[in-house]
Amino acid sequence: MRAPFRILAVVAALMAATPLPAQILDFEALDGWRDDRHAEALVSFLRTCDLIDAPDWRPICAMAADVPQDDISARSFFELFFKPVVVGEPPALFTGYFEPELEGSPVRSGRFQYPLYRRPPELRDGTVFHSRAAIDNGALAGRGLEIAWLDDPIDVYFLQIQGSGRIRMTDGTVVRLGYAGANGHAYRSVGQEMVRRGTHSMDQVSAQEIASYVRRNPGPGRELLHSNPSFVFFRQIGTLGAQDGPIGAMGRSITTLRSVAIDPKFTPLGAPVWIEKDGRAPIRRLMVAQDTGGAIKGMQRADIFYGTGAGAGDAAGTVKDGGRMVLLLPIDRAYAMLEGG
Repeated sequence: MRAPFRILAVVAALMAATPLPAQILDFEALDGWRDDRHAEALVSFLRTCDLIDAPDWRPICAMAADVPQDDISARSFFELFFKPVVVGEPPALFTGYFEPELEGSPVRSGRFQYPLYRRPPELRDGTVFHSRAAIDNGALAGRGLEIAWLDDPIDVYFLQIQGSGRIRMTDGTVVRLGYAGANGHAYRSVGQEMVRRGTHSMDQVSAQEIASYVRRNPGPGRELLHSNPSFVFFRQIGTLGAQDGPIGAMGRSITTLRSVAIDPKFTPLGAPVWIEKDGRAPIRRLMVAQDTGGAIKGMQRADIFYGTGAGAGDAAGTVKDGGRMVLLLPIDRAYAMLEGG
């Protein structure tokens, strides 16, 4: 799901040159702004700020490194150098994702029959490769591309949707996997396909229900998963500590409930984003746009990173909420956006 980091200067230039429906707000208009723990958001912002290759961001990032990491100082920093901007028309659509933690084997054996593949050397970005159905039916078998084997095809599928994960091998070692590329097919929502087929209504669809349906109906369930032809390949990451989050689209670790995946056509990677998520578990919190995803499209669209493991998966899997998403942009950039220049 996670796309590799691209040149941020290009995205920033496109945003600055393209007029978008936008509204500048005061910080007082952000619901719950003063109650957030801004120092946590500043730490997340500093993880990737140096990667934003645009002239108006560079001095801000340099000054951010010297801000004392207490909430009052961090809030003052954001208020001094940024303007809140609503791009597009709310309500937003918020979903959630997480880093799975699964059991696996380095070789095919016993219950471990479902492979995770490394990127084939002949795959080129921007080209269309074998579909999910073709790969599941053996298009890559016997080539030694398997990184690990899992015991459940639905776990393979959702690991690809999340784009990263931790695999606890049968020998007790833990392997960290990250996104290495995709097969070039457009992502199609399995949940929307279930609604189209009439097996579920939209309010019944969640990650948990998709998993339950596929496990109850292994034959039709496998065919249902093939309705999404997109397929993700992985790479093994040996540089992360156990406390580190997975690698996002900017090539750095992301942070639980402080990082979001966004559509970089409308939200610059690395930018702070104020999240006002409604629904059963409301969120009012400053996060940072540090990831992307094949299903994350639009101005008011964000996928919230909920952390690692089964508990994070339970929390993320039911999120499908409205609300409002507000970008924090350098002041000159915010006003230039309104003017389309």
